[in-house]
Amino acid sequence: MNLEIAASSSQYVILASTSPRRRELLASLHIPFEVIPSEADETTPEQWEPERIVMELALRKAKAVQATLEPATREAVIIGSDTIVVLDGQVLGKPKDEAEAASLLRSLQGRSHDVYTAVACIDVITGRTEVEYRRTTVTMRTAAEEEIAAYARTGEGLDKAGAYAIQGLGSIFVTGIEGCYFNVVGLPLSLLSEMLGHFGIHVLR
Repeated sequence: MNLEIAASSSQYVILASTSPRRRELLASLHIPFEVIPSEADETTPEQWEPERIVMELALRKAKAVQATLEPATREAVIIGSDTIVVLDGQVLGKPKDEAEAASLLRSLQGRSHDVYTAVACIDVITGRTEVEYRRTTVTMRTAAEEEIAAYARTGEGLDKAGAYAIQGLGSIFVTGIEGCYFNVVGLPLSLLSEMLGHFGIHVLR
């Protein structure tokens, strides 16, 4: 999905997210930014493909923040992002409690699953919009039930799709990944850097 209007050049971004992981990853690029929480509706039809889900939700988040800025008073690019975990075609969301976290993690044991993350960028002055996604395949070992229960009790996976954090204790279950690691964490930095370049924001210039 790539909707283009005449571009403006800006070196300032707005992250439409309350995720501390996305905030930390964006900060690693050393680009000035601020965080504005997005209150976008995250419901989607069950028949949608994973890539359509993440692209739509990333765009909704960015647009929700864009609406709060109208009329625009300064040049900036809004970044929206969304991540889902897919196993056998089924989207695994965030667990509602410790028991569901253990159940989700149990379903991933000894298997590979896909993580989709989309990034949406909107220029607040021109309205220029770009949305792209990346997919990473993650393989997990088979863990003992005691390990699964102990990890669920830590609460680390309660606010994460698939009920685990690859950058935290959840890493002990992962035996391999195919694709971008940061995509699994929640913000594919190589993709984001490339997209920001289209808006005149260059990480290494």
